[in-house]
Amino acid sequence: MAHQTAIYTAPSTRLARWLVDPGRDVSGEVRPMLLAGLFTTLVIFFGGVFNTIAVSAIAAFRDPRPVFVGWLIFETALGIARLAVFAHARRQAERGAPTPTDAYVLLALLWSMGVGYGGYMGLASGDWVLGGLTGISAAAMAGGIAFRNFYAPRLCTLMVMCSFAPCAVAAALSHEHAMWLLVPQVAIYLFSLRAAIYALNSLLVRTIAAERENDRRATHDQLTGLANRTGLERAITAWRHRDDTRGPLAFFYCDLDGFKAINDRHGHAAGDALLRMVAARLQALAPEGGMAARIGGDEFVLLIPEADRGGTLGRAERVIAALANQPYELDGDLSVTIGTSIGIARLPDHGHGVATLMSAADSALYEAKARGRCRAVIASTPLLRIAAVGGGVRRAAAR
Repeated sequence: MAHQTAIYTAPSTRLARWLVDPGRDVSGEVRPMLLAGLFTTLVIFFGGVFNTIAVSAIAAFRDPRPVFVGWLIFETALGIARLAVFAHARRQAERGAPTPTDAYVLLALLWSMGVGYGGYMGLASGDWVLGGLTGISAAAMAGGIAFRNFYAPRLCTLMVMCSFAPCAVAAALSHEHAMWLLVPQVAIYLFSLRAAIYALNSLLVRTIAAERENDRRATHDQLTGLANRTGLERAITAWRHRDDTRGPLAFFYCDLDGFKAINDRHGHAAGDALLRMVAARLQALAPEGGMAARIGGDEFVLLIPEADRGGTLGRAERVIAALANQPYELDGDLSVTIGTSIGIARLPDHGHGVATLMSAADSALYEAKARGRCRAVIASTPLLRIAAVGGGVRRAAAR
């Protein structure tokens, strides 16, 4: 599978971009995974490099003419270059830096051409030991290419053609009529490999898309599209493991005031439509680095990166105003208004997980509702009393 944490840079040249392009029907979020797949399956990669160097060395030892000695030199230099570029690309990808993808693709093509050259020269040499060795090697490498590089079907097909088609040319030019049988056999083999390449690529794309959809369903609320509790937990976990120190994270626990009455009076369809509209407003309110989530019923959460307590209360006022000041236009010319009460906890002041933050925010929410509609309260800590904001009047934190 192509699920990678490392990100590989898309090629910059037109030819390389075309070669690694999986097709128009592949979504943009899947493409980086397919590109990363070209840098996986290390056993096949190292096996291919070793095999071509070993076969060319045997050929040069058995027939020390320049055509085979030159092949050995070419394969050795190319193998070293491919290994160096491969290792550098993986290091760069893990660091989030640009990767030499164009060079990697070019070297892969040159390698497949070298395999094809060896297969052709071995069959054309008249030495049937060399012919058998290089021909079998070319066939094996074509199969290995198909099952390693099907992430990019165009590149993979071209590499397969370059690595094994020259054997058919050598057979066609041979004076041994029995060798001509290799021409249709090679053609059938190449056609079958091409069909397998595209079939494997299609299966992989569908599998990745299904896995991403399943993951989305597991982490997102189906009604509103916001993150659900699982998605919220992932976001908080990711926040805890960040390397920067941009300050605490505010956890806004929002409960809609007046929603139940609207849902009971106008029906669940109107209630669902209202929840989707609320979700859209909350999503628009989520700043960069924050997120909105629905954790059930008419309960929502906003994660807000904040640097100070006053900023948190100011943000709460804006959330209350955004949800309460403008009416919601439902179907049937129905216009409704609701409010929201907010209990606020902060990471790390009130804990580091959803359960502890929810507990602190729930206590603050209870206090907010006790004070009336459309109010926000920050949960108390050992050093701070509860601070409240609502009705246009803010109660400052105790000094």
